[in-house]
Amino acid sequence: MYDVLIVGAGPSGLAAGIASRENGLNVKIIDEFPEAGGRLLGQLHEEPSGEWWNGIKETKKLLDQAEALDVDISCQISVYHIEKLDDSFITHTSEGEFASKTVLIATGAAETAAPIPGWTLPGVMSIGAAQVMTNVHRVRVGNKGIVVGVNVLSAAITRELQLAGVDVHSMALPAMNIVNQDEAHPDKVMENLVRIAHLAPSLFIRFGSNFAKIGLIRKLVVKFFPKKGIKMWDMPIHLRKAVLEINGTDKVESVTMGTVSSTGKLIKGSEVTVPVDFVCIAGGLYPLAELAAVVGCPFRYIDELGGHVPVHNEQMETPISGVYVSGNITGIESAKVARAQGTVAGLSISAALVKKNKKIKKQLNKAIKEVEKTRKDASIQFHPKIDEGREKIHQAFKEA
Repeated sequence: MYDVLIVGAGPSGLAAGIASRENGLNVKIIDEFPEAGGRLLGQLHEEPSGEWWNGIKETKKLLDQAEALDVDISCQISVYHIEKLDDSFITHTSEGEFASKTVLIATGAAETAAPIPGWTLPGVMSIGAAQVMTNVHRVRVGNKGIVVGVNVLSAAITRELQLAGVDVHSMALPAMNIVNQDEAHPDKVMENLVRIAHLAPSLFIRFGSNFAKIGLIRKLVVKFFPKKGIKMWDMPIHLRKAVLEINGTDKVESVTMGTVSSTGKLIKGSEVTVPVDFVCIAGGLYPLAELAAVVGCPFRYIDELGGHVPVHNEQMETPISGVYVSGNITGIESAKVARAQGTVAGLSISAALVKKNKKIKKQLNKAIKEVEKTRKDASIQFHPKIDEGREKIHQAFKEA
């Protein structure tokens, strides 16, 4: 019988395990991936301060802490059911059953693909898969490719591909269809893009983005967006061009691109063929929350958090006694926020299980403030109005 079973060995799950173990709890962490670290392993980017965020090094720091505390971590184990008993939980996995007093679900997020014709060809992958292949496995995803989908995630990872020496032709929108309504609408894409313009190497782009945040000006910018795109890191970003189809017989050989109007509709006769041997599709992220549903957690759809999220409070508690959540399952944010939330979850569980815990409660309050600070200082926000989203989900917890 473990005090806490943690599903997910990403930054949030590892941080939670460390905080729980520091307070004497018996902790078990399981993950379906071959090694711990989650999506943190693939991250490599330069912060606005000039410092480099290296996910592999950050993972090693967490694993060193966990190892020093004898945290029990097992990988390549899949969880398919969590059963709530009167005063404990049974977690059903591919390696048998685990009993625990509490459960923390830190399963992170999954990618949404933007479907376009030809997307099942070999050589087409999600942008996250390209990140893992490049930064974790050191495998070149191709010689020359294109990124379909212009958003916070694709911009960050495309830069990582470039740093690894991968030739990226450009970033462009997906063709508009019933599924890709927002991702293919230039104005809506621009609204999200201006939130990461501060990372651009060009002072002109950074300065101009302040004006582009104003609705009327943003619409004018989209209307007169250059046909050749705007270059970031010597690579064109297109808001008036869309990838209509991925072409090839046995693998990716080219894509068909076309010019689109300011509302995303194809301008007939503008189609051109661009030779490429790989395509990355970037449709964004959503909380990977199925296990929370299995155990009975109530949900709310909150757009500011990226989709359906399990109801929870600032202490990462859910309305199901003994079930906690942390990381991107609670809303799409950076790995730093996920790690800080994991610490909160670990302390929250400790406060519930350890007697005479005034010291732990003080640490918990401090950790909650650290989450707020980390969120405020984040150089990248995946969704606007994240604070409003957090208020909505915390209010839903009070109501529950």
